[in-house]
Amino acid sequence: MTIEEYRKILSMAIGNEIAAQDFYKSICERVKDRNLRSIFGELAEDEAKHKIFLEGFLTGAKPFHFAEVTDYKVAQTVEKPKPSIDMKPYDAIGLAMKEEEEAMQMYQALANSSTSPDQKEMFLTLAAMERSHKVKLEELYTTMAYPEVW
Repeated sequence: MTIEEYRKILSMAIGNEIAAQDFYKSICERVKDRNLRSIFGELAEDEAKHKIFLEGFLTGAKPFHFAEVTDYKVAQTVEKPKPSIDMKPYDAIGLAMKEEEEAMQMYQALANSSTSPDQKEMFLTLAAMERSHKVKLEELYTTMAYPEVW
């Protein structure tokens, strides 16, 4: 992969992180529940950190290293809730979980379509980042949506 292709991919990923941050900020500003505001505020901060992290690769072109997380695919069993000011906490977490799942699937599809080994590796790494967010949200979702299990 050429450095310009690498930069384009990173720029696209940075744009996705900005969009995710804006999404979480807008939910944070609209929900009434203080705990949800806190969760979505933290998610927005995480996305801002991811943006900074990815920007570092634009300047340094460092290799990615991530631990693999187990994907229990909880998000696949949940329909994407519509955002609202009065949404229940588990619906808000479900919404965030589905957003992360969609980002993960997009990067996975790009990796599958890539003919460049370096580009494929980058997309797989980005998919792994999104998968780790989704898994974190899935754990929170199952705790909130199914408290009888705990």
